[in-house]
Amino acid sequence: MRTDPIERLLRAVYSTALYLLVPVTVYHLIWRGFRSPAYFQRWPERYAIYRPPPPPRMLWLHAVSVGEVNAAVPVVNALRRGRPDLRLLVTTITPTGSERVRALWGDEVEHVYLPYDLPGAVGRFLAHYRPHAALIMETELWPNLLFGCRDRGVPVFILNGRLSERSLRGYRVLAPLVSRALRTVRTVAAQSMGDAMRFVRLGARSEQVMDVGNLKYDVLVPVELDDFVETCRRHAGTRPVWIAASTHEDEEAAVIAIHRRVRARHPDALVLWAPRHPERFRIVAEHARASGMQVSTRSRARWPSASDSVFVVDTLGELMSFYACAQVAFVGGSLQPVGGHNLLEAAATGTAIVTGPHLHNFSDIAKRLADADALRVCQDADGVAVQLLALLDDADARHRMAESGRALVETGRGALAQTLALLQPVLPAR
Repeated sequence: MRTDPIERLLRAVYSTALYLLVPVTVYHLIWRGFRSPAYFQRWPERYAIYRPPPPPRMLWLHAVSVGEVNAAVPVVNALRRGRPDLRLLVTTITPTGSERVRALWGDEVEHVYLPYDLPGAVGRFLAHYRPHAALIMETELWPNLLFGCRDRGVPVFILNGRLSERSLRGYRVLAPLVSRALRTVRTVAAQSMGDAMRFVRLGARSEQVMDVGNLKYDVLVPVELDDFVETCRRHAGTRPVWIAASTHEDEEAAVIAIHRRVRARHPDALVLWAPRHPERFRIVAEHARASGMQVSTRSRARWPSASDSVFVVDTLGELMSFYACAQVAFVGGSLQPVGGHNLLEAAATGTAIVTGPHLHNFSDIAKRLADADALRVCQDADGVAVQLLALLDDADARHRMAESGRALVETGRGALAQTLALLQPVLPAR
């Protein structure tokens, strides 16, 4: 296949730089391994070195970490229901994403880490699994991977495509290469019109891009949610409960300070605390204990007791259920410029939501929730504390926010049906 000489030059420069950085990838795995031991494991997969013989051809979906895996749940489950004959491969980059894949589907899907974007590793990965098609969740624009799929005739779909202004600026250095790689994609199924327009600005052709809506609206509330909530409340007692969800390291001191203020007005109040990263589970429990609070954890105690002040949710896959146990949710990644995390899980369970100001990863969802009065956006930790206290004291306001959030989730559904329709032409015959 003949390629544009500028593309060949750009790919050569990019790939040479990546090969020179291979020692850095090893250092990165070691450094991350000291914080999360799972990074010490399964290194051959990172470089696409496989011992088993090649499996039968598969449909491949890539989801970088937990958030993207959760967004992929409606697609994977619909494919498993509608096409049980298809073998599915799900790749991630992080160990937490890997754990989430195993928790959701066990051995029903194949799972490996996606290799680094080195030409040799990409070639070995594609030759080993020979995917029918590549379904890439949200924003993973690896040039060698996209060009490798094109060169092997593997159609690529970007599903639930998300591209913030900040991410768009971040691609600026590689824009000449990324724009060419992006044009090899069959379809970008964007979350919103704003995301679609930004993909076009990055280099996609307008006919490649569709606004199909956000798959996160197609989230399913856990079947046994009511029983879960009843059990939690039976152990915790009837008292004010809020949840600090998906918090980052720099937000932890703020969570403790906010909870002190809540306890000053409501001495029996409980915070359910679910840090974003598993390596912070033990640390936040220690910080809370050091501040004089009584702490228990999901992994050890299973349920909060009536005397607990802090209950650390140190498990994966249960966040939605614990959202429903709280009267108000603070969703983290928003007091520092991380960009926020999924707000729709809390809305779907009927929980009033409070955040900080940094929501650029979920700007469209945040605006819709705020316009519907299902979300209160605060400028700092002090504002979060004020709004939490106001909502804990105002059951009517919480109820209005909860109903508005649920209604918005219901009206936003539909991206899944459009996504599955896009994929039908490339699925193999039964």
